[in-house]
Amino acid sequence: MNAIQHFKTITKHKIFVMKGCFQIGLYKQGILHDLSKYTPAEFLIGCKYYQGVRSPNNAERESKAYSEAWMHHKGRNKHHYEYWTDYSLDGRGIVPVSMPRKYVAEMFIDRVSASKIYEKENYNQTKPLEYFLQGKGHYNMSQKTSDELELLLRILAKKGEKATYKYIRKKFLHK
Repeated sequence: MNAIQHFKTITKHKIFVMKGCFQIGLYKQGILHDLSKYTPAEFLIGCKYYQGVRSPNNAERESKAYSEAWMHHKGRNKHHYEYWTDYSLDGRGIVPVSMPRKYVAEMFIDRVSASKIYEKENYNQTKPLEYFLQGKGHYNMSQKTSDELELLLRILAKKGEKATYKYIRKKFLHK
C-alpha cells in the first residue's frame, strides 16, 4: 500500500485546486473540493492502486472493469460532469444536463491541477486542452458544458493561467 504517497498526491492536488478557486472567488468550493477522497471508500482504493503518474481509478478500472472509488467520487462532487445527469422527460433515458458555471470553473481548475500533478515537469499550459480534446468524443457531457470548458481550456492554452483566472473571475462567473 502506498498510503503516504497517495495522501501527499491528493493533498497536493487539493491545495492546487483550493488556491485556484480562491483566485476566482470560489472560497467554499476551494475548501470543500475533493474531501471525499479522504473517506475510506476512496482513500483505501487509491492507496491500493496508487502509481503516482495517473489516477488510481484507472488502475482499479483496469483490474476490475469498473472503479468503485470513481463511482463514489463522481456522485458526491459537483465539479464532475458525470454528476450532472438526469432522466429526460422525452424518453431518451439518462442524459447529461448543463452544469452551473461555478462548477464548470471548478472543473477547469481541477483539470489544470491534475495535469500539473501527473505531468510534473512536462506540464505546460496546453496539456489540459490536449487531454480534453483526446477524449472529447467520448464524454457524456452536455454540449453547453463542453463548449464552456473548452473555451476556458483554449484561453489557458493561448494566454496562460493568470489571464484565464481573470476572465473566469470577471466575466465567466457573471454571465
